Amino acid sequence: MTDSPLVLVAASGDGAIVTYRLDGDRLERLAAAEGLDGCSTFAVDPARDLVYAGVKGSPAGIRTLSLDRATGRLTPQSRLDLPDGGMNYLALTADGTRLLGASYGGGYGISCTVSDGVVSSPVARVDFPNLHSVLPSSDGRFAYFVSLGADLIAQYALGGDGGLQPLSPETVPAPAGSGPRHLVLNRAEDAVYVLTEFSGEVLHYARDTAAGGLEFRGAATAFDTTKGLARSEFGADPMENHYIWGADLHFGAGERHLWASERTESTLGALPVAPDGSVSAPARFTVTEPQPRGFALNAGGTRLVAAGERSTTVSLYAVDGDRLELQDRAEVGRKANWVRFV
Repeated sequence: MTDSPLVLVAASGDGAIVTYRLDGDRLERLAAAEGLDGCSTFAVDPARDLVYAGVKGSPAGIRTLSLDRATGRLTPQSRLDLPDGGMNYLALTADGTRLLGASYGGGYGISCTVSDGVVSSPVARVDFPNLHSVLPSSDGRFAYFVSLGADLIAQYALGGDGGLQPLSPETVPAPAGSGPRHLVLNRAEDAVYVLTEFSGEVLHYARDTAAGGLEFRGAATAFDTTKGLARSEFGADPMENHYIWGADLHFGAGERHLWASERTESTLGALPVAPDGSVSAPARFTVTEPQPRGFALNAGGTRLVAAGERSTTVSLYAVDGDRLELQDRAEVGRKANWVRFV
């Protein structure tokens, strides 16, 4: 069935994006696009069936690929070189006209315009240590960059030309040493949630929907506290030291839960979200693919696909509230780390 959802998974160890069709409770592997060196992030424009993939190498860059939904094949279209370092996170505005990127190793973020799938050279740049993610608001008026190295979220007005104008203040702090990593906005966009890598928490920020500014409201633990994990720190080896290693964050069905992954114990847990936007710790955890850096849920929140950096398979789960039931596993490749439903 060509109208069934597709799932794209980046396997950075193989320099590939693998396409699957979700067929009921199984994943049917369709195709693999290779030659995408070190790809660990991509953004999808579903209206135009375009995929923007971050690649490493000398130079690093962003590759534009067209998606054939019938076959799952990705065909290269164009490329933008990034001599200052590759992207670890890419995000598109809802209208597909502006592409935002965050470079962890390069310590910089970019804003580019997009026309007919061609990504322009960056029209705006921000510099913060170890930028890990970036998201625009759904109306395309604001953008938020997360700096793991400086424990902050940088906030900007995003112009139609891709320009970035700092809000006042330009940055909002995260708890010192927490290592903020990935963020999500709720549907009403009056709240932003950030998963931290070192402290394993989900941070809750209230958001002014008119002016765009963020204000810290609270936090909740997102890792399994029964496993004896210690708080991590920059430069430490989490596996060797048995440290917390938070990774990815996504909303579940009806935004009643926030799902978070932790890589040292390879778990997925769902944090309840209260009507006032506050979050609380998960009641249970599911052990998943080893070192789960990336996962995603379908639009209805009924299925979850998880990838592990130390695994060559991805897992498909049925979701029931905060419970996961394994449905299928499929071969993917080495160092799978980014998952998106299309």
